[in-house]
Amino acid sequence: MKLKYLGLAIALGMAAHSVGAVEKMRLGHGLPEDHAVHKAVVKFADLVKERSNGDIEIKVFANGVLGNEREMLEQVQNGVLEITKASASPLETFSPGYKVFNLPFVFRDRDHFFNVLTSPVGESILASSKKSGFIGLAYYDSGARSFYGKKAINTPDDLKGLKIRVQQSPTTIKMIQAIGATPTPMAWGEVYPALQTGVVDGAENNVTALTNGRHGEVCKFYSETEHQIVPDVLVMSAARWDSLKKPQQEIIKKAALDSFEYQKTLWGAFEKVEREKSLAMGVKFNTPDKKAFVAKVKPMMDEERKDPAIAKLLDGIAAVK
Repeated sequence: MKLKYLGLAIALGMAAHSVGAVEKMRLGHGLPEDHAVHKAVVKFADLVKERSNGDIEIKVFANGVLGNEREMLEQVQNGVLEITKASASPLETFSPGYKVFNLPFVFRDRDHFFNVLTSPVGESILASSKKSGFIGLAYYDSGARSFYGKKAINTPDDLKGLKIRVQQSPTTIKMIQAIGATPTPMAWGEVYPALQTGVVDGAENNVTALTNGRHGEVCKFYSETEHQIVPDVLVMSAARWDSLKKPQQEIIKKAALDSFEYQKTLWGAFEKVEREKSLAMGVKFNTPDKKAFVAKVKPMMDEERKDPAIAKLLDGIAAVK
């Protein structure tokens, strides 16, 4: 963790607990203030304050001022920061249950995905990271992940020999290898120059990466494989959660779930606008036949199912209507 972020977080934490009986918390994330997730966490904070009659106040810090995603997650683990937003993708390194979100073609469609998130299976995954120092409060929509680069991807063969940027997810790395490309793990902030200079040939993400990350300036083809649907997760320090009274926990949990419903609506509109922006940037969209990609990753999925815990989660997901 960078010292400047740790120092800022500790200073803010000391200030947060110096005022009366009001529970003061901080929520940090790395997204801009016009992003759907930022608007959702502000809604979450407002609902918590309103429903607790002002007894719980959550201050939101956007734009990564408290650190990058990994650094803020470590702060939450250590109890320095109360709440943050993290992608489910790297969370598998902290709690194996999150791996299922990184496995390819797990969800039948978007409705199935949303139903899973609010099912007992989804809730069990949120609770599974407590031993790692944090719990999940709720999920947020982050769209489906697809490939983009300097040429259209219509079949797995089109990926052969290409270096594809991925998040620090062992499962995503395996998936890219199974399809036939070379995975290149890289922090978000490094992706644009890497695409620009040819360090990587492409990446995989939701459509907003083309605009928010300006990747559409370099990559003019977005191929909608939708190989993963990975949610964001609102996570909270387990120690801070345990310090609260049960009614306070219930207020926070319900507000988080309600902010998820709010964010789903925001995301749909947000994604539509970002797609239009990317078209204006000259990005071309294509829709590959997914069957060939599914066939490529089947051996990987068969191997994953040898783990009884993963097989149980996958069966639970498949059983959700």
